[in-house]
Amino acid sequence: MGAGSTLPEVAVTERFASIGPMDEVRATAGDRPGGARLAALLEAAPDLRQAVIDSGEVAGVATGELVTYPYPTVFALWRAALSPAPVVWLTARFLVVQWDEVARRGRRTAAPRRRTLLWGAVDQDRAATTPAALRLGPRTLVPDRLLTTRHGTVLGHLRALGIDAGDVDFVAVDHLQAQDLRRMLGTTRPAPDLGVPDAPLPGWFPNATLVTSHREWESLRQLHPLQAPWYQPETFRDLDPDRVALVDGDAQLGPGVALIATPGHTAGTMSLVLNTTEGVWVSSGNGVAAESYAPRASRIAGLRRHAVEWGHDVVLNANTPERVGDHYDAMVLERSLADPSPEAPFPRCFPLGELTASRFAPGLSPTHVHGHITSGTIRGGSVRTIAVA
Repeated sequence: MGAGSTLPEVAVTERFASIGPMDEVRATAGDRPGGARLAALLEAAPDLRQAVIDSGEVAGVATGELVTYPYPTVFALWRAALSPAPVVWLTARFLVVQWDEVARRGRRTAAPRRRTLLWGAVDQDRAATTPAALRLGPRTLVPDRLLTTRHGTVLGHLRALGIDAGDVDFVAVDHLQAQDLRRMLGTTRPAPDLGVPDAPLPGWFPNATLVTSHREWESLRQLHPLQAPWYQPETFRDLDPDRVALVDGDAQLGPGVALIATPGHTAGTMSLVLNTTEGVWVSSGNGVAAESYAPRASRIAGLRRHAVEWGHDVVLNANTPERVGDHYDAMVLERSLADPSPEAPFPRCFPLGELTASRFAPGLSPTHVHGHITSGTIRGGSVRTIAVA
């Protein structure tokens, strides 16, 4: 019996309000030809975008930089780049997102409660233990000491912001590839491989709930062979099911904060949509660079030519290709939801692993780097309040 078969049973949560403009499109997706399905998504996109905007603005967003690491070029810039370099370098970042949740008590409105979401805050050490990572590592010609640059840790960034680990309400990632969330959420049983053989493992965030899609969670039970090397399904079986919230479709977490279903890279991939004071941002791992969403403006050799010759509007991060058409549609939807960048001809689509210049990857330096999302005010629990310019 596989590890996925022992996965806890978790129902779809009713904690978050659903967002409806895409419901009909998704309900009839299987009956439509591919081009018609994409056209229907794009027709519904303005209403979806407006629903997020109408919900309000997010209270604060800050960015934490984690690690710069190598990643196969053939995956990162799928079939488009001309450089002979076998790997590119990506910088993994996560977002701290806060909003004010207003609750009603009878006829009275209670004081707003600040909620904190960590988006893309992964355990980098455990991400390197997937079968795919272990297979790819020995094939790299660059010495190990030059491969990876660590910039900070999730807990270190939170300390710098004055946020106590106990004040983190939600943890979410766009999909569960490479994830091992036991250190973050804790376990219900001992974790000998993490150095805790005799008792449940306490998590970094004792009050946090994992938010992921129902389709992604259920896919862990029986992974497709093209997906299996990128997952660690056995690491999810000892998570507390009461601290897992599954969403189905598009969900409004709070004012200006939404999770949008963008399946393709995986069956249950989600994208984070933020309505900030500077405009609308969308974040996921569907693409690895700003130019992945506008390749005709790219200076990387091959990307513009590939887009023009093949009539493609996006360049996929396609390490798992069994749902390429859906992945393409997801990225086109993302860029239709995002505002344009004022400083470059690219949409505000923020990759969780963003293409980074490296002397070991000639000809693959990004045309534009978003680098961070900074908006509003991040409140550091009861410790201090930090204004983010």
